[in-house]
Amino acid sequence: MRDLFFLWLLLTSFFALTSCSQPDFKKLEEGSVIVAFGDSLTQGVGVSVEQNYPAILQTLSGYKYKVVNSGVSGETTAQGVLRFAQVIEREQPRLIILLEGGNDILKNIPREQTKDNLANMIAVAQANNIAVLLVGVPEKSVFFSSAELYESLAEQWNIPLENNIVGHLMRRTSMKSDYVHFNEKGYQKLAEAIYLKLQESGAI
Repeated sequence: MRDLFFLWLLLTSFFALTSCSQPDFKKLEEGSVIVAFGDSLTQGVGVSVEQNYPAILQTLSGYKYKVVNSGVSGETTAQGVLRFAQVIEREQPRLIILLEGGNDILKNIPREQTKDNLANMIAVAQANNIAVLLVGVPEKSVFFSSAELYESLAEQWNIPLENNIVGHLMRRTSMKSDYVHFNEKGYQKLAEAIYLKLQESGAI
């Protein structure tokens, strides 16, 4: 009976761990293009060009990859959909970091519309054999928890998700240049978290 209990405990732990795991990327070849797609948090509002997170991410990677900053301040996901395919055609990326939806949340756009727009972009990327790392954006709340739609999308499309860093930074005034944007320290932490997620997922 005792042996059966320990076997049950072992199996329970195994399935708990595997259910929490996220899909892995295929390792990127050196020189591959990574597109950071999003709004002002990607563009880097609040800091110089050298201090935005895509620029820092390229430095962290040892310049093994070309990280393209494709952030547009103020962009909603509906606007992002309109330019997404054009960015893919122009840059020919092997991986896209998708950090968008904050302006939808600020403008109270229905969450289903935001989810559908993000799903549209993920579908276009996957149709072109481009890996996607999704980054969660927090709700407008005291606790800054990421909107549920990001976890749902990650599960639906079987893609890795960094779901904590943006909300974590939003809670810290020492990391922000204003109410919704980061300062140099904040963008550094954002880049480090994304770099770590890319490492954990096997992309780099």
